[in-house]
Amino acid sequence: MDSSPHDHGDDGADSAPPAAYRSEVTLSVNGKPHTLLIDHRRVLLDLLREDLDLTGAKKGCDHGQCGACTVLVDGRRINSCLQLAVSLDGCDVLTVEGLTEGDQLHPLQRAFLDRDAFQCGYCTPGQICSAVGVLAEAAAGHPSHATGPATPPGRPVPLDAAEIRERLSGNLCRCGAYPHIVEAVQDVAP
Repeated sequence: MDSSPHDHGDDGADSAPPAAYRSEVTLSVNGKPHTLLIDHRRVLLDLLREDLDLTGAKKGCDHGQCGACTVLVDGRRINSCLQLAVSLDGCDVLTVEGLTEGDQLHPLQRAFLDRDAFQCGYCTPGQICSAVGVLAEAAAGHPSHATGPATPPGRPVPLDAAEIRERLSGNLCRCGAYPHIVEAVQDVAP
C-alpha cells in the first residue's frame, strides 16, 4: 500500500490527522493502480503533485477558475484543485503525463508543439487535458453554448473555432496564446 508522506493539516505540519479523518482509497492514475491512505480534506491536485510526484497539473488559482489543474477522471475533465481525492475511490485518473505512449506524444501534445500553442507553458498541461476532454465530448454529441440549434442531437458536434473557444473557456492562458491553442485543437479534431 502506498502511503502519503505528506499528510498535512491546515497549518502544513507533518503530523497526520487522526485515523477518523483518513480513508484508504484505490484509484488508477495513468493506468497504474494506487492504494493510499488519504486525509479527507486532501484534494486530487495535491495528491497528484505531492504524493505521486506527477507535477504536470499546476496549482494556478486554487479556486477552480483558471483550469491549470485540469485532469481527466473517468474520461471527464475536472479541476483537480476542487476535487476531494477521497471521493475518487475506484476511479481512473489521467494526467498530461499519461497521454504519451512510450516516446510517442499524444496528437494534441504534438499539435501544441507544432502550432507553438504556448508561451510560458504553465497552463499547457491543463489546456491539453481539457482539449482531450473537448474532443471526447464533441465526438459523443454533447452540445455546448456555441453549438448551433440545427446540430442533430446525439451526433458528433463539429469543432469549429467558436466551438473550441467556448469549450476551452474555463482554461485561462495569461500569455494570450489562444489563437494557436484553437489552431492546435482544430488540427486534431476530426
